Amino acid sequence: MPVVEIPARKGKAARVRRGETVRVINTKGQQVVDTWAFNAEDLHEFMSMEHSRVSIGGIIPKLGSVFVTNKRRPILTVVEDDSGGVHDTLIAACDRYRYEALGCAGYHDNCTDNLAAALAELGLTPPEVPAPLNLFMNIPVIDGNAIEFRPPVSTPGSYVALRAEMDCVIIFSACPQDMVPINGAAMRPTEAHFEIIE
Repeated sequence: MPVVEIPARKGKAARVRRGETVRVINTKGQQVVDTWAFNAEDLHEFMSMEHSRVSIGGIIPKLGSVFVTNKRRPILTVVEDDSGGVHDTLIAACDRYRYEALGCAGYHDNCTDNLAAALAELGLTPPEVPAPLNLFMNIPVIDGNAIEFRPPVSTPGSYVALRAEMDCVIIFSACPQDMVPINGAAMRPTEAHFEIIE
C-alpha cells in the first residue's frame, strides 16, 4: 500500500488485516496523532486505553507493548519506535467542548469529529468515542499527580510501527490542537503519514 497522508487537522481510516503492520510517520516531527482501532467484525470491540494500561503495565507504551480491546484481546503491538518513545494513554480525544473551554467561540476542528468523518469514508459509524492512543504526545506526570502538556520529543520522519493482532479498522487524526503546545511550541498542526506493510 502506498504512503497515505493524514491531512493536517483531519483524520484518515484504513482496514488492516491480522499480521499486517502500520507504520505511522511523524512527517514534520511535532504532530500528535490520535489513534483508534476497532475490531473489523464488531465495532463494539475496540482498542481500550483503560484495559491496555493494565496490559502494558504502565501509562507509556514501549517496544513490545500489546494494546488490548475492551474485551481484553490483543489488537495492536508496538514493533518499532524510533520517535523517542514518548506517547500518551491518558488524555481523551479533543472535541468541541475542549475548545469551548479554552475560549474558542466558533467551530474548531477536533479529533472526535475526525474519527467520525474518517470512518464515514468507509461507510462506518463509531458506536462510541474511545479514549485514543495519542502517538507522539508528551504528557508527563509531575510528582506522581499533576500533568503537563508539552511539545513532542519526536523528530521529522520518525515513526512508530504497530502490528495488527486481529483484522481491524484503524483510524488516525492529525490532532488540530493549536491552543496548547502539544503540537510543538509553534502550536501549528501539520500533516502526518502512514503506510500498511504486509
